[in-house]
Amino acid sequence: MSRSVSMSDPAPAPVTERTVAQGTVLGFIADSGAHVWRGLPFAASTAGANRWRAPQPPPAWQGTREALTFASRCAQLTTEFDRKDGLRPGLLVGSEDCLALDIYAPPDAEGARLPVMMWIHGGFNVWGRSSAYDGSRLAVNEGVFVVAVQYRLGPLGWFSHPALRASASTPEGASACFATLDLIAGLRWIRDNIAAFGGDAGNVSIFGESAGGHNVVTLLASPLASGLFHRAIVQSGSFDSVSVAEAAGDEGDLVNSSGRIAGKLNATTADALRAVSVGELFAAYSIDGGFLDLPRVIQDGVVLPEGPLRDAFASIETFNVVPIMTGTNRDEMKLFYLRNDKVTRKILGLFVVARDQDFYDALTYYIGRVWRIRAVDEPAAMMHGAGHAAVYAYRFDWDDGGRLLLMDFHKLLGAAHGFEIPFVFNNFHHLGDADRFLFQKKTLQDREHLSHVIGGYWASFARDGVPTCSGAPAWPHWADRGGSVMRLDAGDDEGIEVMTGADSLDALATDINADPRLDDSGRRMFIDEMGNWMFTRPVRAILAAAVNRR
Repeated sequence: MSRSVSMSDPAPAPVTERTVAQGTVLGFIADSGAHVWRGLPFAASTAGANRWRAPQPPPAWQGTREALTFASRCAQLTTEFDRKDGLRPGLLVGSEDCLALDIYAPPDAEGARLPVMMWIHGGFNVWGRSSAYDGSRLAVNEGVFVVAVQYRLGPLGWFSHPALRASASTPEGASACFATLDLIAGLRWIRDNIAAFGGDAGNVSIFGESAGGHNVVTLLASPLASGLFHRAIVQSGSFDSVSVAEAAGDEGDLVNSSGRIAGKLNATTADALRAVSVGELFAAYSIDGGFLDLPRVIQDGVVLPEGPLRDAFASIETFNVVPIMTGTNRDEMKLFYLRNDKVTRKILGLFVVARDQDFYDALTYYIGRVWRIRAVDEPAAMMHGAGHAAVYAYRFDWDDGGRLLLMDFHKLLGAAHGFEIPFVFNNFHHLGDADRFLFQKKTLQDREHLSHVIGGYWASFARDGVPTCSGAPAWPHWADRGGSVMRLDAGDDEGIEVMTGADSLDALATDINADPRLDDSGRRMFIDEMGNWMFTRPVRAILAAAVNRR
């Protein structure tokens, strides 16, 4: 959701010349002073015979490669968030030759052995690109390396079909989680090459938001990623997965299962599937026909355990035990309901307002709480029960967005999904033209302070596995005092402080039943909406039984 990085047509800087396994590279110096290398391939093209296979080593090059431009984004359909770049939703863009990474380093980092933070972008695992994130300020401010990676998306990243498994020539080739294999390949490239830039291959953190956070969880659960990273940060992620049978279409109700897509393509063999054009593949499913139901994060028994993903965290024997930070934003769901005409309307065809602000706040608040329960409190409790203490939790509460005439971003978006990203990266370019209204000058001082604290917490966690920041509160383990969560907010609101008490589905149901903002129809809508989100679907029946629908 972040805006494309604004650095364009940079001049190569001789001081940035480095040698990696594939050859010599030359980067540039950003306005922030960071040394930057863009579009470095960590694997070969995944087109043709390499489609739905484990990533292959990247080809070497002759001479010096100028790493000044971003790689193509991975093949995907554009969304509403691409409008700021002049692209209408539903367009097929990108390439199958996209497995590349961008490196942001502090100046004079060569030989310094600095911590490395590998960023995994979000986008429902069907959309997004590394070029939307500028890691230069985080790198310079905190003395860390930031490496942003790309990975296959949608049906190219997750595809479960018996013909592909039968024709696999390696164990990894029998996977259904090709995007997870891409991320593992990125980690291997970092392990083998980051020392040439000044990074410490023995101190690598993975962090990502939304689908990126979900992918961090998959790396935590994947035995193939063991030893490749040493800390993990899950920002608004998920601990859920689908079975091979559900992904293939043998069971469940996924509209766009791999089997159904293959049926639309009339392709039954691995060769036939790989011969289909990218355009034909993406035309086999549509946004209106169940875009969000595309299988992703599949329990394939190769990259991931065969059982449910979250079950891996019930034992220290079944996940990669490293210090973990996980958190959500207080108003996650407001970003997604902003354009939902069930709860919002437009005035003069342009300005979005809530139909009923109290109901809008209640609906988004309670679904957001389910997100926290499923992504923070439940998995943290599982890991604590398994004997893993080094788990930290946060909730991001900054909600001081301004106004655009009749639109009040404080009310409409609050602390919405993805809004912590500008604070982590200290770069307040997020929603395109709306940024100047969302991030007003009068909030600059508070935003910069909060960004400094969040960046400090994230970077210190990357350095030694404990989030600390000078002048900010000590951050306890989640299990301390019955469930400790660090609230991250500006000083003129709640501020930065530790909240105590884990949330639960029982507490959620009790609060919904007692909430005067929700009448019978409101409670019914809440339960119905739970079925529209993959992370809430597994608990819909539980809450439906607990919520008084009278």
